[in-house]
This record gives sequence, structure tokens and C-alpha cells, in this order.
Amino acid sequence: MISDLQSLLAFLAALGSGLIAGTFFAFSAFVMRALKRLPAEHGVAAMQSINIVVINPVFLSAFLGTGLVCAVLFVGASSGWHEARPIWLIAGSLAYLLGCLLVTMTRNVPMNRVLAGIAAESPQAARYWPEYASRWMLWNHLRTAASLMAMACFIAALREAFDSGF
Repeated sequence: MISDLQSLLAFLAALGSGLIAGTFFAFSAFVMRALKRLPAEHGVAAMQSINIVVINPVFLSAFLGTGLVCAVLFVGASSGWHEARPIWLIAGSLAYLLGCLLVTMTRNVPMNRVLAGIAAESPQAARYWPEYASRWMLWNHLRTAASLMAMACFIAALREAFDSGF
């Protein structure tokens, strides 16, 4: 049985993971594609600016706040994971925590740090930019899929809770 608190947290996790999935989808669908069309120095400078501006309370609250909600759901649901709803909560939490947060911290952020240390107009930036953009986008596709999968799992948990009358 899913509790009212778990239902609220699952709802917040679905909203948060959906919001983050949309953000990552935008980068995969058109932002990075547009930046790759620019001369390397402009693409690098734009991405460096994006990587600075993204560190703000609004984005970090959604990104890390959703991670915190997922961690709480994972711990709470782990005690009853033989039931269908807790399995959806665990699956959604793992998808977000591993496919979104972990990938971001171990793949995208380190690449962003390397990019930040390169002068946009340098020959090094011109050489690094195509590799960076392609690899960064590959990992971003994974983050997008993981966030969408997390959202779908949380919606499935809520659907089962709704069907069973909480």
C-alpha cells in the first residue's frame, strides 16, 4: 500500500523528473544542434555561458530537489519492494538518481569543467569543441531518457495508488 506521503512525493518526483527531462530534451533536440552550427569559438563561448548561468537556485532546486525526493522515495519504498507500487517507486528513483544525477556528475559536469578552462578563441577550443559537443550530447540523450523513464515510473505508481484508492 502506498501512503499519502509516498503519493505526494511520487507526484513531486514525477513533476520534477518531467521538468528536468524537458530541459535535457531541449538541449538534445535543438540547443546543442544550434551551438554545433556556430563557429567553434562562438559555440564554446555560448556553452561556457550556459554552464555558468545554469548554476542558479531555480534550476538547482528542480534538479537536486527531485534527486532528494527520489532518495527519500527509494528508502521508503525499499522496505516493501515486493509490492507493485513500491517497485515503480524504486525503479523511478533509480532511473533518476543513476541515469540523471550520476551521469550528470560523472560525465557532463567533468566535460563542462574542461571546457571552462579553455579560451573560446584558442586553437585548443577549435579542436575540442566537436568532440565535446558530440560526447556531451550522447550523455545528455541518456539523461533525457532516464528522466523520462523516471517520470513514467512515478506516474505508474500514482496510477496504481489511484486505482487501489490509496
